[in-house]
Amino acid sequence: MRFALLGSGSEGNGLVVQAGKTTLLMDCGFSVSETLNRLARLGLQATQINGILVTHEHGDHIAGVARLARKFELPVWLTHGTLRFQREAFADIQVQELNPHHRFNIGDVEIQPFLVPHDAGEPVQYVFGDGENRLGVLTDTGHATPHIESTLSGCQALVLECNHDEAMLMGGRYPASLKQRVGGRYGHLNNQQAATLLSDLDTTRLQHIVAAHLSQQNNTAALAVAALSDALNCEKEWVAVAGQTDGLDWRALS
Repeated sequence: MRFALLGSGSEGNGLVVQAGKTTLLMDCGFSVSETLNRLARLGLQATQINGILVTHEHGDHIAGVARLARKFELPVWLTHGTLRFQREAFADIQVQELNPHHRFNIGDVEIQPFLVPHDAGEPVQYVFGDGENRLGVLTDTGHATPHIESTLSGCQALVLECNHDEAMLMGGRYPASLKQRVGGRYGHLNNQQAATLLSDLDTTRLQHIVAAHLSQQNNTAALAVAALSDALNCEKEWVAVAGQTDGLDWRALS
């Protein structure tokens, strides 16, 4: 199994996971042409994708999903709560409503959705598996929960939100209402929250750790890397960062 990110941040998100003969896209916040360019950078074509999984209805995660799915006749999986806000956009698309409490398979990939606290209709994140390895993805959540901890514990790879540095957010130019939203219990994880969660997980089998969804205004890669490397007591070079422009190249799980 391997994974890569098309991009990660407030201007667009997309993650690709492959196992066996199955290639899945998680979210798509880019235009069709931009998505195709970013897939090509990874050596992929849209015709190789077997389906799209959606986390929630915010534009940086879903803006390109319907157009890509329509153009290439791709099925889309999302929760009922997310679909409520997208029924018109997805009216002519093959949509599968998923139960956020039930695991399911798409081809060679096992998917475990899990609910997260975020200001959206019914937001989820996912753990992807191939029977031997597990990739856990967690962005767009305001705080960690026991359910999140138990779901992500023991994964071989983690893509973990490090959205902001708390001091930079509070001292920055955002209006007070936006600061409250981003830093609130239904907003986004800051560096220290991500590090605390990471230190509470079983990481004995961890092969890859990726800091993701960094704010371009309220964080730096160096701060996010420092927080996660401290939590793991590892070299900073071992922590990868998924960027908004460059995403992240393929990482293999073995």
